[in-house]
This record gives sequence, C-alpha cells and structure tokens, in this order.
Amino acid sequence: MRIAAVMVLAAATAMPAAAQTAPVDALFEQFGLFGIWAADCQQPASPANPHVSITTPSPGLVSESHDLGPNYTINHYSMVSAERLSAEQLAVTVIFQPGTETEERQNLVFRVREGTRRTLFNQPDGGAVRVKDGIALAHGSKTPVLNKCE
Repeated sequence: MRIAAVMVLAAATAMPAAAQTAPVDALFEQFGLFGIWAADCQQPASPANPHVSITTPSPGLVSESHDLGPNYTINHYSMVSAERLSAEQLAVTVIFQPGTETEERQNLVFRVREGTRRTLFNQPDGGAVRVKDGIALAHGSKTPVLNKCE
C-alpha cells in the first residue's frame, strides 16, 4: 500500500507544469483581464492608443481584439494556454489572426498590476524575439501601459 502511495505521489510531482495550471479563462479571471483596456480610455482608438478587448465568447475560449482606429484592421488573438509566472506575470500562448493567411502562433508575457497591463515579452514560434523586458526591439520603444477601462 505504501509503495502505491509513493508511486502516485511521484507521478503527480513529475507531471508537466502545463498539466498543473488552471484553464486559460480561469487565469484571465484571476488576473482581472476581462474587459476593455487602453492607454487613455477617454480617447479614441489609434496606433498610439490601442483599445484592447478581452472576452470569453464561449466557455473556455478567451479572445482578444486590438482596435487601432478606423483606418486599421482589428488584430485578433485566440488564447491557447496560460501559465501564472508570479503574482503579476502571466505567460500566454496565442494564435494571432486565427483562421487567416497571416495566422501565427506567439508566446507572450504580460505584467498585470494595479489596474494596468503591459506586454513584457513577445516571440512568434520559430521567429525572433519582438518584445523583451517591455521594449519593442524593432523601435527600441517601451510597450504601452494599458489601463483597465470602466
């Protein structure tokens, strides 16, 4: 009997981390991510002030849309997996523009604290890092801090 208990305990601790994480929608709820986010909630959407909407269109599915204003196509993301890295950081795997020719799988890390959200890391599968430590490497600029809109 003790041997069986030890084997069960050993199997449980050897499970991959993904098997021990909460569902994506539960983690997004824990981090308070559902709703609308913008650098300035009172100003219209623009490339400098993206309006990010995070919803759950059906149970278990988390979707994110980035509105950059009327002259731009809305960017869509479908969340594939999520893992809590710390009290303020969430790692996610997403599909950018799902179901289109430009579909791309990406790995991101968000920092969420005190009603704000910021992208700290972004790298497409098999591609170069685009954002590292909150800096968009192509431009050398900081990623925007988005505020939760009421």
